[in-house]
Amino acid sequence: MGRPQRSGRDSGQDVPLPRLSAADRAGQPPRRGLASIPEPAVGVGRRGTATLAHRLLAAAAVTKRGTAKLARIHLGTAGPRVVFLHGLFGQGRNWTTVAKALSAQAQVTLVDLPNHGRSPWTDHFSYPEMAGQVADLLRADQGGEPYAVVGHSMGGKTAMVLALLHPELVERLCVVDVSPVSRRVSGFETYVRGMRSIDLGTLTDRSSADAQLQPYVPEPAIRGFLLQNLRRDHPPAGGWRWQMNLDLLGDHLTDMGGWPDLGAEPYPGPVLWLAGAESRYVRPEYAQVMRTLFPRVQLVTVKGAGHWLHSDQPEVFLAIIRRFLHL
Repeated sequence: MGRPQRSGRDSGQDVPLPRLSAADRAGQPPRRGLASIPEPAVGVGRRGTATLAHRLLAAAAVTKRGTAKLARIHLGTAGPRVVFLHGLFGQGRNWTTVAKALSAQAQVTLVDLPNHGRSPWTDHFSYPEMAGQVADLLRADQGGEPYAVVGHSMGGKTAMVLALLHPELVERLCVVDVSPVSRRVSGFETYVRGMRSIDLGTLTDRSSADAQLQPYVPEPAIRGFLLQNLRRDHPPAGGWRWQMNLDLLGDHLTDMGGWPDLGAEPYPGPVLWLAGAESRYVRPEYAQVMRTLFPRVQLVTVKGAGHWLHSDQPEVFLAIIRRFLHL
């Protein structure tokens, strides 16, 4: 798939992406079924690179620049700049498989959002402030060069706010299974109760934590996702702790489900809106508000996928992202 022609940006026209199903991945390489679609006339440019020389960083280091900066991982050394923003209780490294697949052709940044992973904790929750911290990070890392931004769930709302408040930093936007509306963060109240029920003071090992969490979270995959945040301190302390800020995040689920009144102009760039067919976070009644804020939005529904569609249908997700980035 070739790169877009920059002259097409003025046309304001985007070619709709296909609605892919789980059947599209069976026995096929990720890009099959997409190559025949006409090349959209907008996208991530070459940035002056005539020939891309790519390699995966031998050791992807997580670095912080001061207490106010977010932790992140960088993979890849050339090509379009792409940043991935994870959802609630996630970490940047959740995107590692996708990032490694893209890193031969793109410069990928995986961010730990505030109160998650190795990033600093705060004493309050705000989408505009979280987006501002991401904006500061992108400016510091690349001097204000624009990125393709991909965000899932809470990270998707952060990505949308980033695009609306800091459009100069966003070349294009991919919003994964979330909408710019206020709605309940379904199921996460139970996850919080389950994690808070684990007695960290008497906990002996991770399997015991898994057993204590099971009555609240019966799905093994979701338990594993949540328990990735459980850390054991080194001796002499040796106790267990939650790496993410469970107290703040658990107390602000309503705020996370909300949508701020930004009073911002619509984002003019291309937007891909991905929805899991088995999820309820993207609904027909949300389309009007999405199109008002993002006039060039295009919806792709992934069959056989729920809220974590990039985990449920990884090959299809990767194929769509490659198409989105023109790789």
